[in-house]
Amino acid sequence: MPFLGQDWRSPGQNWVKTEAGWKKRTADDKNNNVSVESFCKVKEPECFNKENLLLSLSYDMSAKKRKKDLMNNNSKVPYFHREKWIYVHKGSTKERHGYCTLGEAFNRLDFSSAIKDTRRFNYVVRLLELIAKSQLPSLSGVAQKNYMNILERVVQKVLDDQQNVRPIKELLQTLHGSLCGLVQDMGKSVLVGNINIWVHRMENILQWRQQLDNIQIRPTATGMTLTDLPDSLQLNIMQRLTDGRDLVSLGQVCPDLGSLAEDRLLWKRLCQYHFTDRQIRKRLMVSEKGHLEWKKMYFKLSRCYPHREQYSDTLHLCSHCHILFWKDTNHPCTANNPESCTTSLSPQDFINLFNF
Repeated sequence: MPFLGQDWRSPGQNWVKTEAGWKKRTADDKNNNVSVESFCKVKEPECFNKENLLLSLSYDMSAKKRKKDLMNNNSKVPYFHREKWIYVHKGSTKERHGYCTLGEAFNRLDFSSAIKDTRRFNYVVRLLELIAKSQLPSLSGVAQKNYMNILERVVQKVLDDQQNVRPIKELLQTLHGSLCGLVQDMGKSVLVGNINIWVHRMENILQWRQQLDNIQIRPTATGMTLTDLPDSLQLNIMQRLTDGRDLVSLGQVCPDLGSLAEDRLLWKRLCQYHFTDRQIRKRLMVSEKGHLEWKKMYFKLSRCYPHREQYSDTLHLCSHCHILFWKDTNHPCTANNPESCTTSLSPQDFINLFNF
């Protein structure tokens, strides 16, 4: 015989506070208008708390309305989640229904605060670029709006700090190219929302690119500059750069830096940092004097192979409890040695984690 009792997954019963005490709310009471005096005593004005009253009357309705107002396109304050970790589940169980998607993980993780941290900034920017290339249609409407809100914060941070200008310009160019391919045919658009909203967002992207093009790098101090240091220290600083385009830009500042930026050992270390010995042997380039052209080899290798990615702080996945979290935040793990169960995730690994 089937079990006809109340489902244990139900939200529970509704109780109302009256003068005689707490009373179970019946179906007849739900149809009647409930006065404020039935919940709070008239002699205690401090009990008239609007938040408690909303929670007593209709918590679900107020919560949905609050989220709708925050996610509204006309809302001046964007909605950001601030969770430090999330549980990644890939199947339905009795306790959990459905599975965690890329859009849900992108919404719930604290990416809005991550862009303020210099250790996580490049990680988030690379993740935004990968999503813009191929994963943007897979995001929900809320996730797509959250994506644009976070991107706006990233652009504003770059305009204020005047740093990382080129990576953000490349990100905006990639995103604009992807959106042009998705919204060129209105009937074939796979993006969530009205087509006019995405046209307006594309106009914002073009406006952000124009602001980044017009940015003027101003000096921060009038003391010692890079050219005042000895050549050995200048080369030591240049060795910390991991992008050859930064070296080229630095060499265009003045003739002294230009001669140091052509150092063969500098470009050799840069090639060995990003590419393997096998990849380098396949793209050897020898000059007329018999020397290896490391600078030309670097840009040739860059067109054929991806660069090595290294980040100061990344997202980690615990194999014991299947929780995704930032490196410097704790998560409720029940393992004896939680550090041995964690695995660092690159931005591409984060995307691949939800391909199921």
